[in-house]
Amino acid sequence: MTLPRVQCCGLFRFARKILPQLLLLVSLWIGSGSLSSLRAGEEKDMEEALLKLSKPHEKAGFDFRADIWQRELQPEVGKAVRIQMFKGNEYRVCVSVAPGTGVKVAAHVLDFEGKPAESKIETSDDGSGTTLYVKPKNTGVYLVVVRHAGGEKRKAICGMITGYR
Repeated sequence: MTLPRVQCCGLFRFARKILPQLLLLVSLWIGSGSLSSLRAGEEKDMEEALLKLSKPHEKAGFDFRADIWQRELQPEVGKAVRIQMFKGNEYRVCVSVAPGTGVKVAAHVLDFEGKPAESKIETSDDGSGTTLYVKPKNTGVYLVVVRHAGGEKRKAICGMITGYR
């Protein structure tokens, strides 16, 4: 049995021709988004600040995950990140923006009921970084919330790294 040949409409042929160019333009537009509008080198400075925050805790026996969570942080909109924590472990959550940006950052770990789970918060001298001390009472998914805490009202790249022992 032979299927009848279907003639495609002109719009479909046009879409097939233009689709690759359209995808390229969209990917360039997304790639040139807000992160590229931030100051050059800010991402590197933020990563160095995170490593500086985590270094004393590494020496104390904490194992930090190799990956760094990073997102753009805007003055009016905070960020929330889910992380799995296990009862019996101690955690250090380091959050930072690049020093020298004038942006101050605040962070908290919330349990599944929305209550703060950290026992101590250390903030860097300029307010660009913070370390949260967490010893969860229960195993589960916790929420790290990050927001602007003052300083210059501008976009900044924010990063987070977690360690446990």
